[in-house]
Formats: sequence, C-alpha cells, structure tokens
Amino acid sequence: MYLTHIPSSSLRLTGADRLDFLQGQMTAHLKAALTPGRVPALFLSVRGQIEFFAQVYKRPNDLYLHLAAGQATALEQRFKKYIIFDQVEVQNVSSVLSTLHLWGEPFPEVAGKLAYALEGAETQITGVGEMTLLISKMNRTGQAGLEVHVLNKHLEKLLNLLQLEEKPYTEVQNARVWAGIPDPLEDGFVGDLPQECGLEYAVSYKKGCYIGQEIMARLEARGHSRHRLVLLEGHKLEGYALPSHFDLEREGKKVGKTGLSVGNVVLARLRKELEDGSSLEVGGSSAVVKELLAQSAL
Repeated sequence: MYLTHIPSSSLRLTGADRLDFLQGQMTAHLKAALTPGRVPALFLSVRGQIEFFAQVYKRPNDLYLHLAAGQATALEQRFKKYIIFDQVEVQNVSSVLSTLHLWGEPFPEVAGKLAYALEGAETQITGVGEMTLLISKMNRTGQAGLEVHVLNKHLEKLLNLLQLEEKPYTEVQNARVWAGIPDPLEDGFVGDLPQECGLEYAVSYKKGCYIGQEIMARLEARGHSRHRLVLLEGHKLEGYALPSHFDLEREGKKVGKTGLSVGNVVLARLRKELEDGSSLEVGGSSAVVKELLAQSAL
C-alpha cells in the first residue's frame, strides 16, 4: 500500500444553522448523510456551472469541507456573501490540517493501525493515542483507498505509525485519469455543467433548493446535455503526450476540450454526437475517443 500527500485546503462550519445553510449552497443531499458521513458535492453558479468541488464531512459538532489546494478562501468568501441572519461561523483550517490518501494493495493491517473498522461505516472518526483521525473510504485511483485527515501537529507521528512507501501526487493523478475519474479543478471543468463532464454523481435531484438547482432540474426534465466525459488516446510513441486543457476539433470545428493529460491518455469534455472510435484533432496531432467502461466517483 502507498501513501500520498494530497494538496488541500479546508473549511470548518459551526453554529446552529450550519446544516440548513450548507444544504442550500451545495448540490448533494447533506441532510441525508450519516453522522459521521461524507458526500461529494458541487457549488454551482446561478447558471448551474461548477464553481467549486468539495468532499463535505458531516460530524456531530461541525461540518468539514475538504477542497483542492488554494480553493478554501474563495469558497469562504462566497459563503460570507450569503450569511445574513444565519447562525453560521466559517473558519479556514487549511493551515492546521493535512490529508493523506492511502492506496494500492488491500489494507487490513493499515486499517487496524488506524483503528478503522473495514466492515463499519464508510466514514469514521477514530482515536489512536493522542491523535484524532477523520477517515473515509475514497476512490481516487480506480480502486478504494483510505482518505485520512490529521492535525499537522500529529502528522509526523502518523507517518511513523504507518511506515508506508510515499508516492508523489502525480502518480495518483495518472491513475485517476486512466480510471476515468474526473477532477473539476485538475481537468479544467470549472465553469462547465456537471452533466457534461462526468460529475452528475455529485448532484441530488431529491433535495430542496440550492444555488443552480433550477438549471439542474431543467436538465433532468429534458434529459439533454450537449457534451459528455470521454477518454482519449493518442499515439503510443515514447515521449509523446497529448496536450492538457486544449481545444478538440473535428473537420475544423471545435467539439470539446481536453482535461489533464497523462501522456498519451487524457479525459475530455466532448460533443455527444461524436461516438466512441471517432478521430479528433488536438494540438496538431490526432486522438481517438475511447469508451469509459466505468466512471468512478472521487
């Protein structure tokens, strides 16, 4: 099993109205989650376009939002624009917490060290000595791993306890792309509709009002979006790489855009009428649309 430090930022929400407030901001049904529990969620514009993606943890005394590095401050500013009479306090805790992703081989022994019950709930709060850990099963690489949140003051102690080989974040990103798992920030899907870039799993159509809900409901009713998430494959040549975040063309017309490239493979947002096997032009080269056999959720 491997260990990877995940570049992160985070917010903590407290106050009597925290649950109602956040429920009205995000796409996922937080009130339906267990306590402790986790839901992947999007924060949309009024036009239904993605602004932020977060893993939202529901704990007994607060709500914890885990975001990509550098995202917490902007989301905090958004929240404060909407807090009027709500009893909600927002705290940026990016500087006091670290996040590790444990992935690779099966992990019963590692779970035991973390006091994490593999047959228990997906998200658990455990105590190991003086450490309090927030742990959740999560798929970042195409197979289930463990996401571990720990206070920075306990990080070294946790690393000494685990004694795992460390892998760079780029290797997690490589595995993610090959597994067909979209990441809004890394793939450049911020500003797009969730249904058009493989992120509809983070949208609940059964909850109450939230920002962007009208557009989501309209798309659900019509069952129509213009793009879909696909995997593209380029030349299998040593040293060759498809370009990241680059326009895709077919017969001179723009038909989509690539996400993060990992060599000759890249996720892309592509016009739906282009079928699997279609050949496209990208950055002066060519790529073929491959079927996504399974799209897993972060």
